Amino acid sequence: MAAAVGRICGARLLKNTGIVGPQVCQLSTSTQGWTRNRKLLLSTLGAVGGGVGALLFALEQSVQASGNEAHPPHQPWSHDGWFKAFDHASVRRGYEVYKQVCKACHSMQYIAFRNLVNVTHTEEEAKAEAAEVMIKDGPDEEGNYFERPGKLSDYFPSPYPNENAARAANNGAYPPDLSLICSGRKGGEDYLFALLTGYMDPPAGVVLRDGQHYNPYFPGGAISMAQALYDEAAEYTDGTAPTASQLAKDVSAFLRWCSEPELDERRLMTIKALGMFSMLAAVVYYFKRHKWSTLKSRKLAYKPVSKK
Repeated sequence: MAAAVGRICGARLLKNTGIVGPQVCQLSTSTQGWTRNRKLLLSTLGAVGGGVGALLFALEQSVQASGNEAHPPHQPWSHDGWFKAFDHASVRRGYEVYKQVCKACHSMQYIAFRNLVNVTHTEEEAKAEAAEVMIKDGPDEEGNYFERPGKLSDYFPSPYPNENAARAANNGAYPPDLSLICSGRKGGEDYLFALLTGYMDPPAGVVLRDGQHYNPYFPGGAISMAQALYDEAAEYTDGTAPTASQLAKDVSAFLRWCSEPELDERRLMTIKALGMFSMLAAVVYYFKRHKWSTLKSRKLAYKPVSKK
């Protein structure tokens, strides 16, 4: 034991207190034992890291401000907040808008009909939605491909067989897949809502090519997609008035859900985790305050046996 304490003192993990003699030592974890060069190095690294972070933030803000597109205003979404959930009635209406308007041009290759179960539709309703589409399947025993009614395990079919066919039907423009469009665009659902409701006549000096339309929220202003949402452009099964702004709001909420179908479950787990961690933090504080106080104030001392 004496040899072990001596080695610890020699390694400078223990420091002399100078109270009862040079042999009395205690544990030291303070920064007083750091050298001047080490303090200077850590201070420099902290200053450089903070400066780089501030520079990156400033550059991002300047790039956004220098763009020629309008910035979408923030809308009061029901799911906007750490502890808020989707408005599932709005998400269901957004699916109806996609089905009646957007489905003709845009695919959703990462969303399956089973994802609708217990979110926007019951299991029976989702099966009925899947059965309305024909899915290419095969080959069969004879090596031929065939079409069959959709099942819950099937993904939303694409309106075009390939990219070339999609471009040929849209004057060379390729309609993007909408599965992750909300996460893939700066501004998310705010951008989608502003884009769908922001069509206007081009200002003076702006020349558009054939098949292009002006939208100030689209980068460059010239967009190949024509305005798709008008009043009564789709019908709601729940009787909601299908105004253009209501259609845009619901389909934007639906596309946000498509980008993060697990958002409600993740936020629910966050609430549960905060509750458990709060109780654990109280227990840890009690043990730290009342049980470890004797260990933190304990001192190790070596008193050699007298040779007399």
